[in-house]
Amino acid sequence: MKGKLVTIEGIDGSGKTTIMEYLKQNPFYSDIIFTREPTKDWIGQAVMRAIQSDVDPLAELLLFTADHAEHIRNTINPAMQAGRVIISDRYSDSRIAYQSSTLKDRFDEPVEWIKQLHRGWTIVPDLTVLLDIDPKTAVSRCNSRDAQTKFEKVDFLLGVRNVFLQLAKENPQRFVIIDASQSLEKVKKEVDRAIKELE
Repeated sequence: MKGKLVTIEGIDGSGKTTIMEYLKQNPFYSDIIFTREPTKDWIGQAVMRAIQSDVDPLAELLLFTADHAEHIRNTINPAMQAGRVIISDRYSDSRIAYQSSTLKDRFDEPVEWIKQLHRGWTIVPDLTVLLDIDPKTAVSRCNSRDAQTKFEKVDFLLGVRNVFLQLAKENPQRFVIIDASQSLEKVKKEVDRAIKELE
């Protein structure tokens, strides 16, 4: 039996980390493989260093993409072949949304350029849960935590959010949009419902 791939997406400050921790601690999901992008492997660590620096946006995209390829080879594909369910904190949609925003002045159609870069080899998720939130609210959440990145600015996240919503509009059979400004309990229930309906 082929496995299932679920991805949790959203702008910085949308609550992805909180939801992932909830899912990991929920006994219902005890057999699920939890993973993330950037990964914790050496390429993923290089990505994290790039995020914290002023690296060229194209170089940053290619680092993210290399990490994604290794993630698929080492984690996603073996789990899928074994019939397991995987939940990933960020995946290829984050790369399309974020890196298209950093490359908007370099390419005429950065979203399509990045999609083309992934075509033919990436594994498309069975379900993508998009935690949607207003960037102003998201940034205020980000400001309350210690580690921040160059991406955590309202104007930038507004563009990222718009790309996420466009991707959801283009792929309604795959995306479930959840209002992440609701109470945490409501968000948890809606995430639970979306994942359980997949099985």
